[in-house]
Amino acid sequence: MRLQRIFAATATLAALTTLATACEDPAKAGPAAAKPSASPAVSTAPTAGAPAQASPTAAGAAPATLAEAQAYVRKYTSCEDLSTGPADRVNLAGYAPVGAWAVTERGICSDTKEQDEIVLSMVSDMKAHQQAYKDHITKRLDEGYWDAGLYDPYLVGKGFVATARKTGTGLALVKSDLRVLVCNPDFTVPEGYKKEKALVDGCVLTDFVNARDGKGSPVKGPALASAGTIEELRGLVSPKAVDCTEMLVTNEHIASIDYQPVVGRDVSGAGVKQRAVCGKLGGATRAHNLNWLDLVADMKALQTLSKESQLAEVGHQRSLTQSKLLVGTNVAVESNNPAVRKALYKLGFLRLDCEPAFSAPAGSRIRPAQVDGCVLTDFERPGV
Repeated sequence: MRLQRIFAATATLAALTTLATACEDPAKAGPAAAKPSASPAVSTAPTAGAPAQASPTAAGAAPATLAEAQAYVRKYTSCEDLSTGPADRVNLAGYAPVGAWAVTERGICSDTKEQDEIVLSMVSDMKAHQQAYKDHITKRLDEGYWDAGLYDPYLVGKGFVATARKTGTGLALVKSDLRVLVCNPDFTVPEGYKKEKALVDGCVLTDFVNARDGKGSPVKGPALASAGTIEELRGLVSPKAVDCTEMLVTNEHIASIDYQPVVGRDVSGAGVKQRAVCGKLGGATRAHNLNWLDLVADMKALQTLSKESQLAEVGHQRSLTQSKLLVGTNVAVESNNPAVRKALYKLGFLRLDCEPAFSAPAGSRIRPAQVDGCVLTDFERPGV
């Protein structure tokens, strides 16, 4: 995977752009626009005698005008005040101009239900258009933007493309024959969602809407873990995930140079009712394989403390020794061992991630946390 610690604030309309506001960290943003020269030249007119190619999902005749595309979209969400030149509504500077990527005409309408703007692009050759989009995503991936194209509500149909900024608009539009086009090889269509071949290799069409805000299409997964006692928690996680052959039940602060727990000295102030530590505590040999088990009385307090700890560790080498917090409903496990965490995900634990603008690729589990600015997830970037 070509992953880097970069994210943008929110998904944008622009799939024909550098996606500077959708897929990139502003500090690493590339050029402001995807120029026609960045992709193969595309004729703006259909080949003589050949019909316009379309998404295989779209049934019926292809809309021939922006008004017809608007009428189609309005069956599923609002699309008002259609205009071809609303510079004050959406900044179109980042879009490839009409005439590139087989785009023959472009307009914008307002989704009043979601307070969003929808960009409608009429396309004369859908296969060429999808190829140009794939080439653009490949270029961004080669530049190190691992999430390029993972979160774009970029919906293709027969003869036109609709892009949106807000998750709610995308969720409404996938109820139609429009499908999200994804060309990022790290994307996996989650169970229960449609997966169809795009018109170019390496891309898929799906009715799954991926979103950074965790409000996209729901992903199925096991219920969060819970336990009534510390021994019950021990039985849940050991030996499947944590080696608790040696376990010490104590609310005292236990740490080592290699293992730093999220919960510090004030365990009760962190919302923890009872705590145990598993592993070799040291003595004749250096402490190793330390993991902490918590029965939690106040999950919001624990997540708040963990958020503070995470933000303090951003950019520090110490983050390699700082344990990461995985939570259930009333239990938590702290570990800095990736193998342990991977096993815990299968047991119904999710990791609290409070990194600014964090997002996870499709197929990962994401749930809201109990503190603002954080999510619960089973996704980890390698090496983090």
